[in-house]
Amino acid sequence: MLIQRIFASVLLLACAGLALMAWPYQAAFSYEPVGPRAFPLLMLGLMGSALLYMLFRPAPIKHSEDEPPLDRETLTKIGLCTVLLLVFAGAFEPLGFILASIVTGVPMARLYGGRWLPSTVIISLMAVGLYLLFDRLMDVPLPLGLLDVLEN
Repeated sequence: MLIQRIFASVLLLACAGLALMAWPYQAAFSYEPVGPRAFPLLMLGLMGSALLYMLFRPAPIKHSEDEPPLDRETLTKIGLCTVLLLVFAGAFEPLGFILASIVTGVPMARLYGGRWLPSTVIISLMAVGLYLLFDRLMDVPLPLGLLDVLEN
């Protein structure tokens, strides 16, 4: 329990330092309505509140038998998820948000036991829905990539 509290304390100090660094940031131009510093400050605030809970909670975190073991299969899935996220980051600009989400989301769903048809349909609908949410409702432009011909 002491190690968990030390870990939470060190990470909380890191969050505070990063928040101090992010607070004065002003970009020369802003293409988002809330500005470029809102997202890191929001993430650091959420992370800091979770770390405060870890620091002051009454009982240590106990692992149960329901948790998967950290064996070769679990580590392989973690590695493949990391590779898929790197593929998403690389495909984001050239393919656009929707296609990059589908290209990485369907294999991710299959990796965790999803069937082909439901995975493809659900990921496609989520990608289009999230694109519309960010681009149309929140005015946060996302690249369309290869689907640029559909715009206007």
